[in-house]
Amino acid sequence: MRAIWFTFGIISLGLGMLGIPLPLLPTVPFLLLATFCFARSSPRLHNWLITHPTYGRSIRDWNEKGAISLRAKRLATVTVAASFGISLALSVPLRALAIQAVTLGLVLIFIWTRPSQ
Repeated sequence: MRAIWFTFGIISLGLGMLGIPLPLLPTVPFLLLATFCFARSSPRLHNWLITHPTYGRSIRDWNEKGAISLRAKRLATVTVAASFGISLALSVPLRALAIQAVTLGLVLIFIWTRPSQ
């Protein structure tokens, strides 16, 4: 079972790292999933993630308080607005825009209703 958790952890970590340069792929959720998986398979990698100088604080804030930093909330809002703006500029069909608007709106509601650190 540890091998399965480790494999999912590595995949999640990889997706999280891809999310750094790719604006539509989230980073922190995949790092949270990797942390969860590594807690069950690799104490060394789990410790590395929660003490990471860049991402460790976000992971610890979420694990301890369910909190998202104000900076991350603002960045998420800008990214959501940019994504929707790109869809508008590309003349995405109205039905797809409506689905996207509802989904992105719910995501923003979730993010902004979490406590800030």
